Amino acid sequence: MTSNSADLPLKASQRTWAAQAAAFALGRWSPLEVFDAYARRIAALNPALNAVLDTRFTAAREEAASSADRWARGAPLSEIDGAVVLVKANIAVEGLPWHAGIKAYERRIARQDAGCVARLKAAGAVIAGTVNMEEAALGAVTDNPWFGRTLNPWGQPGEALTPGGSSGGSGAAVAAGLCVMALGTDTMGSVRIPAAYCGVSGHKPGRDLVETGGVVALSTTLDHVGPLTRSARDLSAFMAALSGKPQRPQKGLTGLTIGRWRFEDALDCHPAVMAAFEFALNRLDQAGARIIDVTPEHYAYGRSRRAGLLISEVEGARAHAAQLAETPEGFSEGLRKLFDWGSAQSEDKVEAAYRLVRAAETDAQNWFARCDLVVAPTALEPAFEFGAPAPAGQADLTAFADMAGVPATATPMGLTPEGRPVSIQFLAPRGHDGLALRAASQFEMMAGGPLIPPGY
Repeated sequence: MTSNSADLPLKASQRTWAAQAAAFALGRWSPLEVFDAYARRIAALNPALNAVLDTRFTAAREEAASSADRWARGAPLSEIDGAVVLVKANIAVEGLPWHAGIKAYERRIARQDAGCVARLKAAGAVIAGTVNMEEAALGAVTDNPWFGRTLNPWGQPGEALTPGGSSGGSGAAVAAGLCVMALGTDTMGSVRIPAAYCGVSGHKPGRDLVETGGVVALSTTLDHVGPLTRSARDLSAFMAALSGKPQRPQKGLTGLTIGRWRFEDALDCHPAVMAAFEFALNRLDQAGARIIDVTPEHYAYGRSRRAGLLISEVEGARAHAAQLAETPEGFSEGLRKLFDWGSAQSEDKVEAAYRLVRAAETDAQNWFARCDLVVAPTALEPAFEFGAPAPAGQADLTAFADMAGVPATATPMGLTPEGRPVSIQFLAPRGHDGLALRAASQFEMMAGGPLIPPGY
């Protein structure tokens, strides 16, 4: 090796998996050096951010040393061998607290890894610890009543910006360079909204592509597990490990038909987000894509989003019923009210919500009969300060992919005049995650590469 851990500050250009894997292959760095650098960054930066909750540095360092030996022998286990990963606290990591941000489960220690974590470990990934989240994965800002508030690294001095929710700790950790990838969960947008607010990339897989066993359920109907990375280019390698299926390179944007989701007549969009989206469409057009307009026939924005929320409340209450009965004080009053409300609704109202959710599948089928991809802003607004009300329609453009079961990749499309990230998402037909991933990666290159928060 030509460096040691003291010489490896992990500058911004060194915090993508593509850069690290290339350096490992050439023998310029080792996974052990990189792990030590991440551990130092967590120690230095996390006290202010509160993204990381629990760590397993001793075991992780041993895993990194084993990875370093494999790379030195030219025998990595996979294309993500040695990658330093943090995991959302609702996903089981053997030996660490597994509480989903709920105090009632604070002392529960995972006896085995979730299926998705086991896949990562089998591929050689180094699991460094767990990250903060919204209580029960039901929320929009990551201001956890038991484990504290996570700050967005894009906040200016004296400014407390939300990283989004519910995977806010995952988004903040990747943006601040505390790991090369973080796992999150996405029920109505909870991977992609934090990716958008924190200026990173995130992928919500197609339904059933990544197993959810070992994940504390919010909604078994809508829950998905997905990765967040600094660079969209890195997502494909992690999705291959998580799914057990290679994410084969797709053709370029030239010749693709891309549906431009016409949402403006129904939803209010922040002017800076709208301007960035129009500019992004011009880039896609110049890259050789054919742009057509699409609108959903059945997906009803606020009404559909509320249907998804009702299903989450009903299924979440069911998942936590035993613990709610045993230790109700271990759930915040706000969460108890949400679960109580869901449990009190009539069977007819709940079934109507399920019908509305299923109708999104029909819209997706109709869209992808006409086009290869659909694009929209990920969030209608940039990150906002804690204390400001969360926009009612925060998940209006993200919940659709969860309901329809289609893959969606979010990646930055620029900054507002105030310096806050804004994001575009690429939706693809079910079974074509690679197409969404590749389009986001190519767009990232056209847009000038990953974003970097000032000071990080």
